[in-house]
Amino acid sequence: MSYSISEIATHFSIRGEIEAIVPFGSGHINDTFHIKVTDPDLPGYLLQRVNHYVFENVPALMNNVQLVTDHLKKKLDETPGSNPENEVLTIVKTKGNQLFFRDADSNYWRMFLFLKDTKSYDHVLTEKQACEGGKAFGKFQLLLADLDATLLAETIPGFHNIAMRLGKLNKAVLADSKDRVKEVLPELRFITERVEKMTSILNLGEEGKLPLRIIHNDTKFNNILLDKHDHAQCVIDLDTVMPGYVAYDFGDAIRTIINTASEDEPDLSKINLNMPLFKAYAEGYFKSAHAFLTDIEVETLLIGVLLIPYMQGVRFLTDYIEGDVYYKTHFAGHNLQRTRAQFQLLRMLEEQYAILDQVIREISVTYKASSK
Repeated sequence: MSYSISEIATHFSIRGEIEAIVPFGSGHINDTFHIKVTDPDLPGYLLQRVNHYVFENVPALMNNVQLVTDHLKKKLDETPGSNPENEVLTIVKTKGNQLFFRDADSNYWRMFLFLKDTKSYDHVLTEKQACEGGKAFGKFQLLLADLDATLLAETIPGFHNIAMRLGKLNKAVLADSKDRVKEVLPELRFITERVEKMTSILNLGEEGKLPLRIIHNDTKFNNILLDKHDHAQCVIDLDTVMPGYVAYDFGDAIRTIINTASEDEPDLSKINLNMPLFKAYAEGYFKSAHAFLTDIEVETLLIGVLLIPYMQGVRFLTDYIEGDVYYKTHFAGHNLQRTRAQFQLLRMLEEQYAILDQVIREISVTYKASSK
């Protein structure tokens, strides 16, 4: 590490004297540090080095974050009982009134106020947690539903564009640079058999039948801060907030919540569906989001649940064929093992499709009736 965190911090408009600087969080993309100050009445700060190899346009990313956080705070200001400063991230600008600082080595740095007395979990363990996750991401979408999605830049172009992901896979297959295609013919057939269904959300959007929304795009449970009572308080990690379709966020959250095994589980028989957690998340989601969702958006939510493990499997398989150049692997064949685990999850979801669909429909009807 060729930079001084304490020196970097001096470029921001912080209050109080720095007492300690400690690494913070479990993120794998950005480097995060908790800046503690001596005054107990001040909140402290989170300083982050933004990974500009993953996010190539950091100024556009930070403009997105400002647009979104400003809008969220404005909406919460109008909501009785809300506390915008605790429920939304607050950007701390540089002394030059900029959203980020760029050091001599071209690293990008940004700062937020630290939210005291909050916690996050890497895994959903209870139905209450799943419900809180659904409420948090549903509310996030609801509050942003009246902000023009075209104002935001794509921080990772084509992130959830399955047509683009399939195009990259086809290119890798044709090149077959590591002579691995012969090993994955069953997986390639599995992908081909589902192309029409898996491109349906994208096609509906391109036909103008699905509204383009501002969505989070990375709805892992640890991107929610909870208060001391395990109630959702603040959605964080806004780097991938950009235009998209609500089903992407719903499917992304369900992919990790519903799976009883890890995403690279070698024993496919261990991959099953945690239906109570699915129902709890859906309940929380509709409780927050039902007021703005269109009928066609509700219809696409379960397709999103199928799409995200399919897309993740496509990405893992592409990387395997190309020689494991993108994802970190821990042993030979790791990406192929990940692919097979994701496709097994998809098979389980397909087998239980009717039950999952019934859960969503019943919850949707209940909340639609309550809003009349």
